[in-house]
Amino acid sequence: MNTLELFKPLKAFVFDVDGVLTNGQLLLTEEGHLLRSMNIKDGFAMQWAVKQGYQVWAISGARSEGVKTRLARLGLQEIHTGIDEKIPVLQALLEKYRIAPENVLYMGDDIPDIECMKWAGFAACPADAVPEVLAVAQYVSPIAGGHGCVRDVIRKTLLLQEKWPGLPPTPSEGGGDGKPA
Repeated sequence: MNTLELFKPLKAFVFDVDGVLTNGQLLLTEEGHLLRSMNIKDGFAMQWAVKQGYQVWAISGARSEGVKTRLARLGLQEIHTGIDEKIPVLQALLEKYRIAPENVLYMGDDIPDIECMKWAGFAACPADAVPEVLAVAQYVSPIAGGHGCVRDVIRKTLLLQEKWPGLPPTPSEGGGDGKPA
């Protein structure tokens, strides 16, 4: 099956935070605060997807009020932080919004994401995910976490569903297995 076929039925996107929406690095202040960096282009894509009627959610093991504030401003419908076991949260959200697993893309980068990736209809990861995640991903974005991998999967989906603004897909988006060479 062409990997692009997996993007067509999507109605919801679920993202891990650290390593997907961020580059996985933390800056530590002298006061002990943890600072993260998020990609503005990922932010646009998430906001656009929400405006087009898609569910966009975040499930993270980390606790961060800054992350919650940023994602809420983008319009994410569900933001769950400090989650040790992600799969019950994912299952509860799908039940709450009556979305079938095959209509969900889950993007993670590390071992705590694998169970959700296997359960969701479409498992994706950034280019710099750990080997265990790369092994279960159906799509590996050519872009690293925190550098536009979220925009990559949202853009592909919305282009295929004719809901992305601007130009048509480039020839490189027309097929293949989605895994970097």
